Amino acid sequence: MTSIQQSTRRYDTWLREQLKGDLVKQDLARKHDKMKESAFSFLRATYWRWAETILDVCPDLADAKTVLAVGDIHFENYGTWRDVDGRLVWGVNDYDESAAMPFTLDLVRLSTSALLGRGRHPISESEIAGAILKGYRQGLSEPSPIVLDRDRRWLRDLLVVSDKARSKFWEKIASMRSNAAPPAFLAAIDAGMPESKLIIKTSRRTAGTGSLGRPRWVGVANWRGAPVVREAKALVGSAWTLAHKGAHRQIRYDDVAAGTFRPIDPWHSVRGNIVVRRLSPNNRKLEVDDGFAVFSTDVLQVMGLDLANVHRGTASGDELKLELSKLKRGWLAQSSMKAADAVAQDYKQWKCSSSFAAFARAFDKVGLMSKHIER
Repeated sequence: MTSIQQSTRRYDTWLREQLKGDLVKQDLARKHDKMKESAFSFLRATYWRWAETILDVCPDLADAKTVLAVGDIHFENYGTWRDVDGRLVWGVNDYDESAAMPFTLDLVRLSTSALLGRGRHPISESEIAGAILKGYRQGLSEPSPIVLDRDRRWLRDLLVVSDKARSKFWEKIASMRSNAAPPAFLAAIDAGMPESKLIIKTSRRTAGTGSLGRPRWVGVANWRGAPVVREAKALVGSAWTLAHKGAHRQIRYDDVAAGTFRPIDPWHSVRGNIVVRRLSPNNRKLEVDDGFAVFSTDVLQVMGLDLANVHRGTASGDELKLELSKLKRGWLAQSSMKAADAVAQDYKQWKCSSSFAAFARAFDKVGLMSKHIER
């Protein structure tokens, strides 16, 4: 197994090649910094590392049934949007790393993210795994989009956007610095507007964690009395295909977003290698820093349910239930603990090497300064 430093250099080189040189270096440096913040941030930022190591860490999962999976699933990869009928819905909302892989890997990564991000929340490994599997089995038997306009009021109450948060969103949009987007991104944003040929103000955007380094642009236009906002982000193939040479390299983003049991966002589309989505107070990812009560077993259960909605797009519920029945009791908790330990080790190595590099740079500057003084 290569070191995390070697792995990162390899991935960054590959990403630059995939983007044909259009790498946002400042954002990539920010990702490297975020990798030092915590083991959970490291997990979020390094899906490529997960893809290349997880079957070494958990080799017994390699033969599980293959499905079109999310890949980079974690408990902050859930959010809200409005579907084609205007209903508020909730579920997995980022499919950048979607690829065909053993279905068990999504379950392990979701559970691992909860282990690494739970902090001091009094929830055990077995409770996390049990809640996710309970929801997942429910979704295999009765897959359905998670629509909040009528059902699951408890979840809707957690997700409601306050007036303060709504004002903050629009203040941030209004304060954007105008930059001219490249023609391909401008065309994608224009195609995602409710009318074409609107006057669009564009600006670079830095957001996310794992996708830092890829170009992102935001476009704002006034339409019938109020602003509308679209984001355009560059897509590359899943890092799963980098780690597994025989994997199909086609971008599968849209296949998951428009899956059989997924609630359709009418303003979410892929144009070539650019994905466009609507931004609004109701179209947002959820983060632990929001105060979102993500560590309850009820929330983890509904996360597992929506993950089943994704997997049911390419596999039958009976097939996946049969596969689950073959796995040993406690497999998810045990696999997740192994994976969490592996991530924590990589995180410590990255943090240590980054700290040493910063010290070396500072020492070098002092040395250069001393030589200058001597002269």
